[in-house]
Amino acid sequence: MQKLALAAALTLALAACSKPAEQAAAPTPAATPAATPAPVVDPAATFAAKFDSVLAGAQRSDANKARDAWRHPKETLQFFEIKPEHTVIEITPGGGWYTEILGPLLGATGKPVVALIDPASAASDRAKEYYTKSNEEFRAKLAADAASFGGVEARVFSMSAPVFGDPGSADMVVTFRNVHNWTGAGAAPGIFKAFFEVLKDGGTLGVVEHRAAAGTKSAEDPRSGYLLEDDVIKLATDAGFVLAAKSEVNANPADTKDHANGVWTLPPNLNVPEGEDKAKYEAIGESDRMTLRFVKQAAAAPTPAPAEAPKAG
Repeated sequence: MQKLALAAALTLALAACSKPAEQAAAPTPAATPAATPAPVVDPAATFAAKFDSVLAGAQRSDANKARDAWRHPKETLQFFEIKPEHTVIEITPGGGWYTEILGPLLGATGKPVVALIDPASAASDRAKEYYTKSNEEFRAKLAADAASFGGVEARVFSMSAPVFGDPGSADMVVTFRNVHNWTGAGAAPGIFKAFFEVLKDGGTLGVVEHRAAAGTKSAEDPRSGYLLEDDVIKLATDAGFVLAAKSEVNANPADTKDHANGVWTLPPNLNVPEGEDKAKYEAIGESDRMTLRFVKQAAAAPTPAPAEAPKAG
């Protein structure tokens, strides 16, 4: 009996020595929540949305917005392949219809520039007075809305010796319904050459112009405001550009182009001959226009001269 008790005690002691002390189980750590992936930003969609916001902005008058139906600014600038980081030079902006778009569209990310005619280069005192007054009014427009136009740089250029900036400094040059004026003044070839000089290699020239039809009064009368598309293309290609594409976004097949007072017979001018009904011309709408995109191609690298063959000894 005593031996059995001793054996039992020994067994219990050995079991106690072999069993590790129980410890409280450590709490299971909480799972780390998966990081929320950053939203994918589509630059093209962002820029398109900004376009829509600018077009609807308060910096544009209701009258100017109403002309979008004829001028198609978003589609036109997208056809020119404008980018938010671009330096864009708008030539002779008039009252600033396109500047109201380009200023706020590019002011924070790119560089909008306007090129105004230097009154000192005008061919007559009357023209000098006109350019002086229009430039003052345009600069006042920019100054009155710094939030929209604070990023716009205004430059002046001479009609007879145009320079639009440092060579190769701009991504894009745009001009809207101006070429007929330069053609009439004999300044168009020099102006197109200056476009070529200011653009970077690969840069874009975008042109919108009233389009004449061969064999009509619009093509025969240089005072009509219309030009033949082939003539405008030749001005650009003679300056070194390559025609990249044409668009019919600003076409108006209802424009017969045979109006007594040229393009100015149509809206928005409506310079209608006495006795004629304005409603007829309002129904036609604004002029038929060519929309052309040109590219300044990089100059080909010169072909290296062949190495001279070693002379025989």
